[in-house]
Amino acid sequence: MKFNYQARTKKGEIQAGVIETSSREAAVSILQKYGLYVTILEEVEEIPFYAKRIAFLERISRKDLVLFSRQLSIMFGSKVTLIESLRTLASQTKNSDFREKIIKISEEVEGGTALSSALSKYPQIFSPFYVAMVRSGEASGKLSEALSYLAEHLEREYHLFNRLMGAMIYPALIFFVVLMVLALMIFFVIPQLTGVLKETQQELPAITQIALALTDFLRKWGLIFILILVILVLTLFRYYKTKAGKEFFDKSFLRFPLIGHFLKLIYLSRFAENLSTLISAGLPIAQCLEITAKIVGNSLYQEIIFQARDEVKRGEPISSVLARFPEAFPPVFTQMALVGERTGTLDKTLMNLVSFYQKETERTAENLLSVLEPLLIVFLGVVVGGLIAAFLLPLYQVTAGF
Repeated sequence: MKFNYQARTKKGEIQAGVIETSSREAAVSILQKYGLYVTILEEVEEIPFYAKRIAFLERISRKDLVLFSRQLSIMFGSKVTLIESLRTLASQTKNSDFREKIIKISEEVEGGTALSSALSKYPQIFSPFYVAMVRSGEASGKLSEALSYLAEHLEREYHLFNRLMGAMIYPALIFFVVLMVLALMIFFVIPQLTGVLKETQQELPAITQIALALTDFLRKWGLIFILILVILVLTLFRYYKTKAGKEFFDKSFLRFPLIGHFLKLIYLSRFAENLSTLISAGLPIAQCLEITAKIVGNSLYQEIIFQARDEVKRGEPISSVLARFPEAFPPVFTQMALVGERTGTLDKTLMNLVSFYQKETERTAENLLSVLEPLLIVFLGVVVGGLIAAFLLPLYQVTAGF
């Protein structure tokens, strides 16, 4: 049974959400354990589809997961019990979907389930890497250190992702302005000028005829063209979701002149950091490679890492396997990995590579954007200037004839 509840905390703050239990009494009991004083508790009735919560708007973001990991690490490291830590985090989490899941996790932990096992039931939130790190902390008796290390790792990924997304805002804004200017000219400005040009009854220049034909086509068939484009994008997206499609696109993107190099830097950094973190947690190398392969994000790299896992089980060093794929793992990467293996400091060596590749990723992103921004501005100028010239030229000829 599901219940909508409204309750107050000990500080008097109002909390609201949904809880799933076997009975009303059980719902009240669970909420009281979290220090909530129930004011309203109503059983959830089946609601029409248009009134249901939109999952996209309530999805659990990277920031939610980073905050949860950091706060859990701090609280558990401060000798607060795991169950109490989870209850506290559940009571202060604003995302209702995430709050419900934390409550369920705390209930399972309270029932004797290991935290890693409870987290593994929500793979859409907690990746295999996340679960493996928690499990290693439980096995070694250093859960606090594992949570702290995990929080730092997630924060690094979160900040890198935010910097990359922030850098894309300006080019996206320029591209949006280009589309808006074109739309305004095609649907509002050019139709007015077309009428004036027809009244002159003179032969129009070739550039003007092309512009008129193009704008006329877009006004008549623009919606159909957009619809076909949307269907094509959706079809490609559905194909990408298949195994064959993902392999095709992953390998194709890596061959693109500038984007391919940029993506390789991201995958190398992700591979090195995740592998280093797992090795530092004390997991076997083969298991570290298997977990890293599942979260690296590219099918080509995944195949190579799985092959490295199999070879490592046979006694082969990681560096010798990676050296067979110089197009994916450059010589500097494999040489550094070899040094780390020989000195027994592979985890630290990989973190040095992470630092190098993350800086290289940011530098490459800045270089790409420094080229992309002026290109978009020039494109905007050429398109708008070309359209203006196409219609001013015949008007100038008319006035010059007089």
